[in-house]
Amino acid sequence: MKAIEIRETGGLDVLATVERSTPELNDPEDILVKLCAAGVNPVDTKVRANGPMLPDGLPAVLGCDGAGVVEAVGSDVTRFKPGDEVWLCCGGIGGPVGNYAEYILLDNHLAQAKPRSIGMTEAAAAPLVLLTAWEALHDRARLCEGQRVLIHAGAGGVGHVAIQLARAAGARVCTTVSSADKADFAHALGAEFCINYKDEDLVESVMEWTEGEGVDIALDTVGPEVFRQTIPAMAHYGDLVTILDPGDALDLKEARIRNLRISLELMLTPMLRDLPRARVHQGEILRRCSHLIDRGDLRIHVSQTFPLAQAAEAHRLIEQGHVTGKLALTMD
Repeated sequence: MKAIEIRETGGLDVLATVERSTPELNDPEDILVKLCAAGVNPVDTKVRANGPMLPDGLPAVLGCDGAGVVEAVGSDVTRFKPGDEVWLCCGGIGGPVGNYAEYILLDNHLAQAKPRSIGMTEAAAAPLVLLTAWEALHDRARLCEGQRVLIHAGAGGVGHVAIQLARAAGARVCTTVSSADKADFAHALGAEFCINYKDEDLVESVMEWTEGEGVDIALDTVGPEVFRQTIPAMAHYGDLVTILDPGDALDLKEARIRNLRISLELMLTPMLRDLPRARVHQGEILRRCSHLIDRGDLRIHVSQTFPLAQAAEAHRLIEQGHVTGKLALTMD
């Protein structure tokens, strides 16, 4: 099978198309999936540039999420049969298991039935960002109906699904964007109020929208500076969640005075620490998101696709920033 492999860390040139043996069933709980597409995420570019997140992780096949068709099943598998369509979030952080490939072998419990109403490309691009947004909003911030929620970078991969998940829960949403086109995109997803961070002051805009009270929940998808800027935009007793390392230079005096609950979100933890119960929970999240997708309350926006061999071009776009929605690789 063809796969995109890295044998050393570095720039775009370390991404190499290689021929690997197609994996074979070696455990009665395994399934072999013929991948149709793979999502491309910022973590892929970080693993390529900085190294695998698992020890002895080179050579590595990148790609944390994908979608495809079950080709073969182990003797104990009852959840799937050959021909079933699945989506999954497995591998891609070090070692030979990843979704930048034509096949992936995995425990059947790590895959879920693909939403019926979307194609393989959208399904492949969805799991990592859906799990991140759901865990951040529901598990970390305890999202409730009627709350006011700030989603940073609402036109991005995590941001565009976070807007929709918050709206599906009955929350009111404001978001930050970098252009009028992205504001239109965010409004179409359900954002009530958009802040162009290039031209508008974040705190002043949030306070205007909330009549001086601040937001109940904020999701930082950008990094330390945005995390710090968001603290004075929070309501007292609010929840501030970040999906990135907030950095060492933190002054949390104002956060403490506001009695903020600060949470860190990394959906890769179940893979990094081999936590089966957490993986079961993530499977339930994907099942619930599948229901939202199939009833029309959640959509995945893939702005551009690339053939598998052009993974470097997808990485280049992500590293330039400002991708709308998601990118995906296709195996055709």
